[in-house]
Amino acid sequence: MTIYVNMVDRFMSGWGGASGGVSRYSVKCDTREQADAIEKAAHDRSEMKYVTLALAPPRKRSARDHVKIVDFQDVDGPWLTYWRGES
Repeated sequence: MTIYVNMVDRFMSGWGGASGGVSRYSVKCDTREQADAIEKAAHDRSEMKYVTLALAPPRKRSARDHVKIVDFQDVDGPWLTYWRGES
């Protein structure tokens, strides 16, 4: 089952691809364990808010929003702290 960890990136919102809008970020996970690890890491990041687990990726709510979806296999660094058991 695919699980998406969806969130709003406060740092990237309002400029670049999300100029005047909201930057939505999502990590596509293959297992609940992966999703739980990404969810915990997102809560530890001050720029991320509205972190949710979902069965679908986020969608633009306005033309000014930006949505980025990445696979779990493509994330690295602090995102994998809980996956590696470093918490």
